[in-house]
Amino acid sequence: MSAPKLSALVVARNEEQRLAACLATLRFADEIIVVLDRSTDASTTIAAEAGARVIEGAWPVEGERRNSGLAACTGDWILEVDADEHVPPALAAEIRSVIATSGFAWHEIPLDNYIGTHLVRHGWGGSFGTSAVPRLSRRGAKHWGMQRVHPSLRWTGAQGPRLTHAFLHYVDRDISDMMRRLDRYASARAADMLASGDIGTLSGNLRRFVSRFWKCFFARKGYREGGWGLLIALCAGLYPLLAHLKARLEPERHRPDGAA
Repeated sequence: MSAPKLSALVVARNEEQRLAACLATLRFADEIIVVLDRSTDASTTIAAEAGARVIEGAWPVEGERRNSGLAACTGDWILEVDADEHVPPALAAEIRSVIATSGFAWHEIPLDNYIGTHLVRHGWGGSFGTSAVPRLSRRGAKHWGMQRVHPSLRWTGAQGPRLTHAFLHYVDRDISDMMRRLDRYASARAADMLASGDIGTLSGNLRRFVSRFWKCFFARKGYREGGWGLLIALCAGLYPLLAHLKARLEPERHRPDGAA
């Protein structure tokens, strides 16, 4: 039997500073698909020079753009990679081994999350970060929901064991980058809340702030990361509260209108 064909999928927007390094780690795949959402920088040229098939368009909803990327892939298996992630050689070899023998529909891959050059292993959660992602799946097994940020997932088929080796995820360049990400996530979440007609309550989101902070800093051992863990826990708690306040106090700015 021939080896299963692997598609690597990157969905990005204006990532010219990080895209080339990401794509260089995907050469082990049989095809590379790059979906560029409303990009105005040099990402198109960079992707084409890396040998990727480039698909350009406008998809304000994250789930929609990711589903468009999945539909463009022709491989038996699809590996989804963000532009701020790298696939080290050990993970590439493990992926090839898994798809050659797996009887499952999808697998999670661990993340080694970096803030700048600092590896932060503990405390991720609360929709602000995670330690593993479901990114390796058979074609047709995965469907993203229609949300602007952190879309839901619907699966066809059973989950297999988590892989051993990790993505290298350069999640934030520095603390300022982390704050910009928090603001971006909260704005997109506010648009989703306004679209649904349910923005929640101030009291409910204050309780969520406390529970998410506790979960990240204590239950997930963010305290072991010192100040970095404290920052992550604060951002995880603030994310739903800030989204609620944006939807409540500035609905005209965040009402769904195609911006994300």
